Amino acid sequence: MVYPLLRRVLFRLDPERVHNLALALLGLLDRLLPEGGTAPDQLPVEVAGVHFPNPVGLAAGFDKDGVATRAAAFLGFGSVEVGTITPRSQPGNPRPRLFRLPDHRGIINRMGFNSGGASLAAGNLSRRTRRVPVGVNVGPNRDTPAEGVVGSLLPALSLLGPWADYLVLNLSSPNTPGLRNLLGAGTLDETLEALRKRLPPAAAGKPLFLKVSPDMEDQGLRRVARTALDQGVAGLIATNTTIGRDLVPERWRDEAGGLSGAPLAGRSDHVLAVLHAELGGRLPLIGAGGIFGPEDAYRKLRAGASLVQLYTGFVYEGPLVARRIVSGVAALLARDGFRAVRDAVGSAAGGTAPAPADPVA
Repeated sequence: MVYPLLRRVLFRLDPERVHNLALALLGLLDRLLPEGGTAPDQLPVEVAGVHFPNPVGLAAGFDKDGVATRAAAFLGFGSVEVGTITPRSQPGNPRPRLFRLPDHRGIINRMGFNSGGASLAAGNLSRRTRRVPVGVNVGPNRDTPAEGVVGSLLPALSLLGPWADYLVLNLSSPNTPGLRNLLGAGTLDETLEALRKRLPPAAAGKPLFLKVSPDMEDQGLRRVARTALDQGVAGLIATNTTIGRDLVPERWRDEAGGLSGAPLAGRSDHVLAVLHAELGGRLPLIGAGGIFGPEDAYRKLRAGASLVQLYTGFVYEGPLVARRIVSGVAALLARDGFRAVRDAVGSAAGGTAPAPADPVA
């Protein structure tokens, strides 16, 4: 009951200012927490050789430089994905670049990979014990040409690899011009092959996930899934934010940036279903997009996700959301007779993927 009242106050302030304040407070908590120890298993999941105490993770975008990973674990998250981290520090896009859609539980961001850089993030992560698995999400600097992306990421992966339980390649952000072109036919295959062959030793043994765009046609999604499988990618994250505006009111349709939250839920569910149908369990999937409560997380698990992530739901539902989701998912599993998370994964998948949700009026 307390957070809805606090949210009314916070939502009167600039979104990025509130984000920075929340991150600073969690960073302080992170420093005050005792060293050592791991989070207790609640709904344990094994994915890509990594043990997760529960399937609910904090998505990339909140803690870009790795200052609050232990605090996130304290709040009940079963994993934390740091980033997106760029090889060199960069400021991102000009402000304002973060917008709330409170009537539709959404956020539009055009942050543009604002990052302190790989060296800063590696230093932050090196000073923190990992209570839960930490994913390191990397992407290229804005001024890096397409042909130089892989080469630019190698030094960053060398710095960050020792502190990551898994790695994520982010080629699907809509806020870096030309980045999504690297997901195109042929180009993605070349990029992943070059990266796989040149991975530094510090990163070579870590599972590498690829984050997928929700704006691809089904045929393109299937191609990405097959390419990931062929190139030894450990799994896919479905999805990033969308540039689509058919799911928001007219007033927001010309606002540039990636849309997340409830308006993305139907589309991200559809992408997840397409990927699950194509892969048939051969690669694990992480579901993200429109998760606010236990039912949302459970829906994605049953659609084929082995893990789920949220960020916008954290903003709207508050600091206890992860604990509430984990507890609720446990109850839903018991209700339906599943003994473990893995038993529920893909249990609702049919022969065809459901259509995306209807647009918001």
